Amino acid sequence: MFTLDQIKAIHSRVKSGADFPQYVQELKALGVLRYDLYVADGHAEYVGPQGYSLASAPGPNCLTIAASGSPAQLTQALGNHQQGLTDYPTFCHQAAEAGVEKWTINILEMTCTYYDRQAMELLVERIPLP
Repeated sequence: MFTLDQIKAIHSRVKSGADFPQYVQELKALGVLRYDLYVADGHAEYVGPQGYSLASAPGPNCLTIAASGSPAQLTQALGNHQQGLTDYPTFCHQAAEAGVEKWTINILEMTCTYYDRQAMELLVERIPLP
């Protein structure tokens, strides 16, 4: 099964959203099926086969999530990040401002779903192949 150290090593190679499809493929190769990233504290919960799961520790910074979600604001922030115009911490800050509480990466379906504080979908995005 995968470890947090393996995931951290893969994540350390991600410089912008442009690197994200390759990141997902490397997680898939480790056996990660899905993960949830919680924007407020930066912790992630990873799920593998047969109920295997593990969670990362919260990050050093805590972000305030906007009370209501803005799909338009999220779409703009995501577009900039995917073009390599912002780094990951900047994207997380912008996602929080857009009301994103968490996102779920479903590696089997190759989707990323962004949720607001009421657990409503703000955006579902297909993850392209690298």
